[in-house]
Amino acid sequence: MEEGLESSAVEILRSLIREDTVNPPGNERALQERLAAMLTEAGFECELLAVEPERPNLVARLRGGGDGPTLAYLGHVDTVRADPGEWSRDPWCGDLEDGWVWGRGALDMKGQVAAELAAGLDLARSGWRPKGELLLVITADEEAGGALGARWLCENHADRVRCDFAVNEGGGSSIAMGDRRLYTLSVGEKGIFRIKLRVAGRAGHASLPKVGDNALLKLASLIAKLEAQPPLQANDVGLAFLSVVTGRDLTGDAGLRTGLDAMRAQGAENALLADLLVEPMMGITMTPTKAQAGEKANVIPSSGEVLIDTRIPPGLGEAEALEALEALLGQGAGEDTYAVEFSEAVSGNQSEFDTQLRDSIGEWLAGAEPDGELAPIVMPGFSDSHWFRKAFPDAVVYGFCPHREIELLQQAPLIHGADERVPAADIGLAAGFFRDLARKVLA
Repeated sequence: MEEGLESSAVEILRSLIREDTVNPPGNERALQERLAAMLTEAGFECELLAVEPERPNLVARLRGGGDGPTLAYLGHVDTVRADPGEWSRDPWCGDLEDGWVWGRGALDMKGQVAAELAAGLDLARSGWRPKGELLLVITADEEAGGALGARWLCENHADRVRCDFAVNEGGGSSIAMGDRRLYTLSVGEKGIFRIKLRVAGRAGHASLPKVGDNALLKLASLIAKLEAQPPLQANDVGLAFLSVVTGRDLTGDAGLRTGLDAMRAQGAENALLADLLVEPMMGITMTPTKAQAGEKANVIPSSGEVLIDTRIPPGLGEAEALEALEALLGQGAGEDTYAVEFSEAVSGNQSEFDTQLRDSIGEWLAGAEPDGELAPIVMPGFSDSHWFRKAFPDAVVYGFCPHREIELLQQAPLIHGADERVPAADIGLAAGFFRDLARKVLA
């Protein structure tokens, strides 16, 4: 990687971190205006589009000659909060020390935004122009769901962000496998179905526990059953990941069991990866997150409810979520009667794995790391990619930002955690990737 490109990307990242864009309140305007000025000077056409004046989204377009596709690099500049008391240094310091850049957003996701910006600026300033268009879409409000950001853009300004290919966060983490190194490629995301489960009882004085019918005890019994979790179910992306890891052609639920057993036999780190990365791809998960029952200390609760955060693989929906819940809790007959309400239902989505964009990323990886291999994943979490897949069904939308120096199991605890930091070398690697990918796809 050229020293100049890495240095540029790192300095951009440090300046991004020093802008406090914790969401809420976000306050992304000052940062977005500064980025727009940099990109405009380099040759991009820039727009700031906003629902709220202080929370704009930046759409920067580099036009070229001739017909060609539109490649979009996505990113968000808002971050989650940081408690300075939990950090060993100021979360907004942007320090560069011993080859690491420190601060909130270094990994999620100002680091990738900096790499995308450095690549775009390098291309534009060099006089390169695409066959088609290169878009940089830098959003606000991702950490709160995108109502002011990507979701709003895709629903209200689809013509401004329409693309054929898009690259966002969620993939590119490396996993050492002996003499091989896997790089995750996020091709999809699970859906979010939030379920309110309610129970009813009968009030009474708390000093006489047998007088009433305690809804809290009923609720506790049902919550305890959620610890079992729905059974795993094989899907194409999860099996493709396991096939890359194990070197076997795996199919169906039997292949799922074989692949997971093989991963767990490869040592403690791979066993942990099986639990934290592969299993969540392979079926529905249900996690109780909030519970409420009773209003007064001396009254037996007559009602109670629990919110269950339910994640659903692409292709499944409300019916499958309800079926999985009933399989864990029972049908709700007799003393176990309960009522269910879906408070939120967002279906998952995914792009195909065998595509031109995947081939281009694979070609870059072969040159950058001959022992590297792409391994497809579906994210259990949620990102702006969801809104682009939904708005543009024919587009291919992946998550990929390569990290070689910091591996997935080192990276994961730092995202949204204390002492978030990223190797400067990985920012340089990512900047080179985004520059070279544009040259491949838009040649």
